[in-house]
Amino acid sequence: MSGRTLAISDIHGELELFERLLEKTGYDPASDRLVLLGDYIDRGPRSMQTLERAMRLREAGAVVLMGNHEDLMLRALDGGGEEDWKRWVVRNGGYATLQSYGFSDRQLRIETGDAYRRPELLSDTLERHLAFVRSLDLYYETERHIFVHAGIPPGKTPAEAERSDLVWIREEFHKGYDGEKIVIFGHTPTRGLHGDPDNDGLYYGSNRIIGIDGGAVFGGQLNALDVESGETFDIQSESSY
Repeated sequence: MSGRTLAISDIHGELELFERLLEKTGYDPASDRLVLLGDYIDRGPRSMQTLERAMRLREAGAVVLMGNHEDLMLRALDGGGEEDWKRWVVRNGGYATLQSYGFSDRQLRIETGDAYRRPELLSDTLERHLAFVRSLDLYYETERHIFVHAGIPPGKTPAEAERSDLVWIREEFHKGYDGEKIVIFGHTPTRGLHGDPDNDGLYYGSNRIIGIDGGAVFGGQLNALDVESGETFDIQSESSY
């Protein structure tokens, strides 16, 4: 493939924003490589539809990686307990995701404590999407770059890292990464990395790391990076959940 490599992360159910960004980049699956760095779901209103779009994009050749919100989803729905459910549904936006599949408040109500029983979530679409999420890779590596949702523990290759680190790590990676390849990552909104609440642009660390999560679901922007040329694209969000 001789075209561009475009990286996008942390869509969080903002499908319209994602579609507008793809259009702005002029993405052509016949020549460009699209790498999605995870967090397709939660908080935003169209998580189900965003996962469906990610599936179609992977079928057309895109690289689709797992994020920590997909990890939360699997922990809650693949036999997890009450705390896994609350961590995803109550505290991290999973409720909005399940609503996007058509589930009602009554269907999502749980009994707590010793009587905890996960709601029966009968949906062929959800089951198909869970199978897709289970199949997602944790990183994508080229000759010069590593693409990953959260980062890589210092002193380790992505192949040596734990799954939890690849989708959850933050400061240890931001400050301590010392590998030779450039790491493109999401997960941590760049306004925090810049130390500036008004700066949602890409973050270029001095240690060969590039953060691209513009915090779109928090009213920031959805970013795309042309990895080889360094050209950037963004769509400003008007939402905050």
